[in-house]
Amino acid sequence: MTQIRLTRRHALAGGAALTGAAALGGTASAQQGGRVVVGTWGGDYSRLIQKNIDAPFLKSKGVEVVYDEASDAPRRAKMQAEGRLPRGTSDIQALSAAQMFEMNAAGLLAPIDYAQIPLASHILPAMKYPYGIGHIYSAKVAVYNPKLVAEPKSFKEAFDPKHGNKLGFIDIQYQFVMLAAALANGGSVSNFEPGKEVLLAAKKAGARMYPTNEAFAAALKAEEIHSGIMWKARVVQWQNAGISVESSAPSEGVPFYISGFCIPKNAPNKAGAHAFLNAMLEKQAQENFAIDMGYNATVDNAQVAADLNKRIGFTPDEQKRLVDLDYGYIAKNDAAMKEWWDKVFKA
Repeated sequence: MTQIRLTRRHALAGGAALTGAAALGGTASAQQGGRVVVGTWGGDYSRLIQKNIDAPFLKSKGVEVVYDEASDAPRRAKMQAEGRLPRGTSDIQALSAAQMFEMNAAGLLAPIDYAQIPLASHILPAMKYPYGIGHIYSAKVAVYNPKLVAEPKSFKEAFDPKHGNKLGFIDIQYQFVMLAAALANGGSVSNFEPGKEVLLAAKKAGARMYPTNEAFAAALKAEEIHSGIMWKARVVQWQNAGISVESSAPSEGVPFYISGFCIPKNAPNKAGAHAFLNAMLEKQAQENFAIDMGYNATVDNAQVAADLNKRIGFTPDEQKRLVDLDYGYIAKNDAAMKEWWDKVFKA
């Protein structure tokens, strides 16, 4: 597997395992069964959780996984609304690393008790936080249909207004779209403002907006659009589905993406939540996610075929351009970013 060489900003990595089984209400071995409510995105991700984690590793242990499917914004809002309650409605939440940082900063997450997770010793250091665990990782790249347009070597080329209505954006990925646009115009992970000029120019030229990753993929397949940005992992998934699409690691930097799981502070079944986290780290589960979804594994014992690793991973030169996010900046500015995206860019 491609190894991660980045250090985590704002003390995210948290190398030491946190203790606290008493505070978390028992051990996974004592209470590993029962009902576990998982808040997650719908579509492919939810389906593959059921296929690769739930069915093979949890059902036999008496764990009933119930899925609360929605995009992350309403799920985060629900966590905030339930924050003062002694008992929430979810046991596990699937969020990006930036969103886990935000929820933890708001005091809404329980510490992970790594003593309850036998497979924790295999977690890559950069994927192990005091309040969550990285499940899969990839990075944001330019995507394009090689039959219709030349390879964009940068985000600046990918967002060029010359693409007109053949350029597409994904609504639920507003944070990363704004970051990529910022990098295209001299901004940074700590300053997204320069990206607004780039996005408004693309909008004026006719760029299209799609609500979900799946809708964007359908537009690529139909050749309604030929360019955009996306996780490299999704490109592999779309190629497997027969879509004419390639990826290009932008010269300005390749923003890192981690999707992980965390436990709400008032989760009803914390022991079941830890059992879910352990199942997520199973070698077979991690390998199958790499095959099915094209994301890199977050454990050190996963074995991925060399040809697949070449497609989903990053070359040594591309690794040098991997850009870690400033999660503190995103958390502080997320509300204002979303307001601009909805009221100005999408208006």
